[in-house]
Amino acid sequence: MQSLWMIVASFCFACMGMCVKLASETFSATEVVFYRAVISFAFMLAVVCFRGIPLKTPHWRFQMTRSICGFLGLVSFFNAISLLPLATAVTLNYTSPLFLAVLLACTGRILLRLSLLAALALGFVGVAWLLRPTFHADQLVGGLWGLGSGVLSAFAYYNVRELGELGETEERTVFYFSLFSTVGAALWMLLYEFHPVDLRGGLLLLGVGGFATVAQLAMTRAYKRGNTLVSASLAYTTVAFASLLGMVFWHEALTPNAWLAIGLIVSSGLISSWFSRANPADQD
Repeated sequence: MQSLWMIVASFCFACMGMCVKLASETFSATEVVFYRAVISFAFMLAVVCFRGIPLKTPHWRFQMTRSICGFLGLVSFFNAISLLPLATAVTLNYTSPLFLAVLLACTGRILLRLSLLAALALGFVGVAWLLRPTFHADQLVGGLWGLGSGVLSAFAYYNVRELGELGETEERTVFYFSLFSTVGAALWMLLYEFHPVDLRGGLLLLGVGGFATVAQLAMTRAYKRGNTLVSASLAYTTVAFASLLGMVFWHEALTPNAWLAIGLIVSSGLISSWFSRANPADQD
């Protein structure tokens, strides 16, 4: 049951979100993205050097688009985590399969069947339902950040898909994404106050990068060696883990309506992933 590695990945992604939320008490989202990207870049640099993977690529346009969308999506996601309950932020980020299905349908890559339309409609009803309370809880900005992360991630997935079809290696794609995110976040940080890193902050930032790296490795193993549909289904256990961590560390309690909205989004995301055959293992 190699697909069970996805549960390990989901738990690590939820732990990464927990570290992001705790680190956001001291650092800006851009700073957290920078340190997360630096750790990933160092790891990927070691991988490409060890395996002797050439960095020259003829697919610069797709690499740049993927890197820009992925970087902005990561900033949006980390901002959402700092402003919303952890489970809500994670769920809004997981709307990416819905937007990816729409994008693939608009570009003629998949047929927009009635069943897919129904699934997408169900998902967007869940999004509206989940966002509705934010209008009354001063969390609208966080909700928009979360939804934006889902949209941007969908564009990143689309370009990863295109790169895969063009024969680009996964290692090179992740390397350029990590490099762009490191440079982009470093330049962005020049516009804002830089916060010194103490022991607690350093451990949290290390946790962000460490948990993200382990999660990526476990997720890639699940998709490559396990059943794709089972792995995609288990990926949504991240929402459950995030909810538990939110309750333990911040006493966050979601309402029955919020859980129903999350259920609609998860169900729609699974159906949309099935139609679009998206493989999130190539993301980030």
